[in-house]
Amino acid sequence: MFWDTHMHTSFSTDSSTPPDVMVKEALHLGLDGICITDHLDYDYPCEPGTPSTRQDGFSDDFLLDTASYFPSMKALQTQYADSFNILIGIELGLQPHLGSRYRSVLHDFAFDFVIGSSHVVHGQDPYYPQYYEGKTEEEAYIEYFSSILENIDAFHDFDVYGHIDYVVRYGPNRNAAYSYAKYADILDTILQKLISLGKGIEVNTAGFKHGLGHPNPTEDIIKRYRELGGEIITVGSDAHKPEHIAYDFHKLPGILKEAGFSYYTVFKNRKPTFITL
Repeated sequence: MFWDTHMHTSFSTDSSTPPDVMVKEALHLGLDGICITDHLDYDYPCEPGTPSTRQDGFSDDFLLDTASYFPSMKALQTQYADSFNILIGIELGLQPHLGSRYRSVLHDFAFDFVIGSSHVVHGQDPYYPQYYEGKTEEEAYIEYFSSILENIDAFHDFDVYGHIDYVVRYGPNRNAAYSYAKYADILDTILQKLISLGKGIEVNTAGFKHGLGHPNPTEDIIKRYRELGGEIITVGSDAHKPEHIAYDFHKLPGILKEAGFSYYTVFKNRKPTFITL
């Protein structure tokens, strides 16, 4: 079985599942290990139509309580030290102006694994329909991909970039008119930049859960990353509930092998280990 190295617990605003419940389910499924990667998104906008209660206008959603999170994860590691592998990660919601704040967090806490992700694009989360107002779907997707480049230029102290085509989960037509070929120029630029910095990407199987019929990113993007010289590939379900842990992981061997990989990657102490399929 695989490691599932992208999942969330009740330390993330969008999950209500206690960490120990996620661990018990992963054990039940027979996984080799997990990495819990709860959300930290500074300057996350309020839900459209919902007024902020803060002076800066932002939401308290996704402000990870690292001072509680890290020792809680350490306690779980100790509890299961003889029976199950648990790593401590974090998913950073990147925006170009947040680099110094995230560097401080990573200096203070010794995470095993850091996912850098784009959830907010120029002040809006594509999760909400308001992001797409006044632009075509193609323009909205291009803006999202362009924001990834802006984020990488501003900050790259992460190990992999998460769900590179997250935006297609929520677009007006989702991935009906979306393909790697249609956005190849900008996607190649993203992949080349990540490769030049020694960064990886993930196979995020939540795309299947969301009914896209593909992981995030799509198989063609994963294959293109490998063709361009990419070597680091992690796997994760992006589970927020126990029933979604290792979601459709039976598809991973075929996806990875078709893309040219004979292994996948797990990070510990921010160092990659390559595990043969």
